[in-house]
Amino acid sequence: MTVKPIDAVTLKSWLHDGGEIALLDAREEVPFDLRHILMAACVPLGRVETIVGDAVPRRGVRVVWCDDGEGLAERAAARMAGLGYADVSVLSGGIAAWEAAGYRIYSGVHVPSKAFAEVVEHEAGTPWIDAAELNRLIQTGADMVLFDSRSYEEFHNNSIPSAISVPGAELVYRFHDLVPSKDTLVVVNCGGRTRSIIGAQSLINAGVPNKVVSMQNGTQGWHLAGLPVLKGATERAPAVSAAGHAAARAAADRVAQRFGVKRIDEATLAVWRAAAERRALFVFDVRSPEEYAAGHVPGMKNVPGGQLVQETDRHIAIWGGRIVCVDDDGVRAVMTAHWLIQMGWEAVALTVAPLAGEEGRYFAPVLGLTKAPTLSVNELAGRSAVVVDLDWSRAYYDGHIPGAWFAIRSRLAEDLVRLPEAEAIVFTSGDGMLARLAAAEWQGKAPARVFALAGGTENWVAAGGKLQTGATHMASAAEDMRLRAREMPGSVEDAMNAYLSWEIALAQQMASDDDQRFRVVA
Repeated sequence: MTVKPIDAVTLKSWLHDGGEIALLDAREEVPFDLRHILMAACVPLGRVETIVGDAVPRRGVRVVWCDDGEGLAERAAARMAGLGYADVSVLSGGIAAWEAAGYRIYSGVHVPSKAFAEVVEHEAGTPWIDAAELNRLIQTGADMVLFDSRSYEEFHNNSIPSAISVPGAELVYRFHDLVPSKDTLVVVNCGGRTRSIIGAQSLINAGVPNKVVSMQNGTQGWHLAGLPVLKGATERAPAVSAAGHAAARAAADRVAQRFGVKRIDEATLAVWRAAAERRALFVFDVRSPEEYAAGHVPGMKNVPGGQLVQETDRHIAIWGGRIVCVDDDGVRAVMTAHWLIQMGWEAVALTVAPLAGEEGRYFAPVLGLTKAPTLSVNELAGRSAVVVDLDWSRAYYDGHIPGAWFAIRSRLAEDLVRLPEAEAIVFTSGDGMLARLAAAEWQGKAPARVFALAGGTENWVAAGGKLQTGATHMASAAEDMRLRAREMPGSVEDAMNAYLSWEIALAQQMASDDDQRFRVVA
């Protein structure tokens, strides 16, 4: 399959011609964070096979790869064409050529979602409260509730004291049971700004009778005000009552009518699935991970609604595709879809009750898997081998096989020489899929025999293996994941202020950017 070069002017025209297009950046997240094109999704070269099956499901869609002149785009494009994608191009000259043509370059990650929230606050006038005032209300025992709209894991890691974990799409769903009085002030918080704004405006859009505000600058703003951040919070919303269900469905009906959210049935979804090679289709179960694990439709990807709005570029890389948000209650799908519509997507809601058929977590499709030599956990114990962990650096820090080296798959040609001599190199990763790809790729090319650890690090843990934490052996620099502000070296406060300033400035940048597709209903 031939990979075609295109210039920046052509790419610009493709982004505006109404057709489907996937713009992919082949670099790791850290260099991507420094400078990239607004509409690009970060799909690192070493993870192409594990990402594009979900993020770019239609094989015939126009795909354009870019980088910043490192040569990664050409390699990623060739790899993708080899996986069966029929219309793959490379941006000649990379993002430097885009910039030289007079087009804007952005920094940061998940920029479309974060910029959208800033536009929402500006256009809708979402009210907010600052840390000092919130602290005063908490200390005086005011009639108020504080909802943290991030994932439970993020809330558990750091939160404002007295907050309850209510992830974004759950806010309207659980509101009636958590806020029995219309006189109660409702404050919605997140780590920074995006999910505070979107969460607060979700409740306002749903027409709740209470005064609702976002927490200005989130937990970072609380920290910068010199107030204590809580670690290990566990407060979660209870199960939804029958009255809560009824109130939430009524609120979702109001949102669907006001924002034009179409509801489809399973027959329509079947028709769309049959046409998915002519029109890209994304189907998401937007319920909580716990509900999904208890029962879901096989093959349906779980992305909780608030996280989907927060990270659209991670999950939906084809601009112009259809999105179906699925739930079992008629609320969370509508609330998620109403934001995606305003972001410029064609999104609809589907309710399937019960959502059943399969239990457990979702496994993304992995393309291009071929036979690779493997070792079991028991066999690894008896070998003179060096273990190379290809998982995300954050996962490596949290726990890896003792003595394992961290490496980025696309950097192995440069970084394998850093490893100590051994009779074998054993690749591992979380579930072992990336390790299998690497083992197949490096057969006969590495300085020692190559294997993949069967089942990856998860199998090691399941077999009772202990883990080591921290950056103990780094063959590759950890350029795969940008550090959060509170993880940055040096002054955490400086990093937080810089991040918040960057986020706030996005609203002004969007005012003059002709690529963004936002249609905020104020």
